[in-house]
Amino acid sequence: MKEYARAARAQGLVLGLVPTMGALHEGHAALVERARKECSRVIASVFVNPKQFGPNEDYKKYPRNLEKDAERLAAIGVDVLFAPEAADVYPEGYRTYVSVEGISERLEGRSRPGHFRGVATVVLKLFEIVQPHYAYFGRKDAQQVRIIGEMARDLNLEVEIVVCPIVREADGLALSSRNAYLSPEERKAATVLHRALAAAKSEVTAGVRDALELQSAMRRVLEGEKLARVDYAEIVSAETFEPVVRVARPCYAVLAVFIGKTRLIDNSLIEPAADGSAEFLFHF
Repeated sequence: MKEYARAARAQGLVLGLVPTMGALHEGHAALVERARKECSRVIASVFVNPKQFGPNEDYKKYPRNLEKDAERLAAIGVDVLFAPEAADVYPEGYRTYVSVEGISERLEGRSRPGHFRGVATVVLKLFEIVQPHYAYFGRKDAQQVRIIGEMARDLNLEVEIVVCPIVREADGLALSSRNAYLSPEERKAATVLHRALAAAKSEVTAGVRDALELQSAMRRVLEGEKLARVDYAEIVSAETFEPVVRVARPCYAVLAVFIGKTRLIDNSLIEPAADGSAEFLFHF
């Protein structure tokens, strides 16, 4: 992979990386499509990273089908598939990790200790191996994307982080490889995440700016679904992911909810309208 990347860069080719853990869906395809428009060569990685899973999480049962993923990536125009073995990424005696302090301890980091250390470490390794000019991530993992951007800035990495919109099902459920865990009844119940975000949007559109009121609107919807158990439902700064008192600058409405045993996350970006008015835009 490194030899390919060095040769491609020597030819003046622009490399784009789409990092994945496999179990591909249309959200991944949208990242590839964006990369194809902006890069000479598109590289997709498929690697289920053991370092970002906690001891009681779903690493062993995480959906894996490399043959199917490879066929799909080839069909949508990926030039190179990089699918390393865990022993190649983390050789025996491995002991070097990357931590982005502060933001990594909040929300997902609070619920999943060590998760973002594993994410930052493997992404830095992918950047070093693949040497991309651009790397493409979906906004569904908004906190993760922010952490990766901070890491790239702090370590002077020569890669631009490109954040792409969330891809959703027709009923609003954000696409996720973990959706495959849901039973038919749970799949129907999972729309509660989007409905909760829609409730927050209605409040913002009506002029509500108080963060507690927006959180309460989301929680009322979530608590009305018997299969849902809320991990968090908060309004946070888009910069720091700390809780805010009022919506005055760009913020995220962020959710983590268990539907049965499956933990799903979702978010919406809330930002001031570009025309300088008092309105705020709510991006699903």
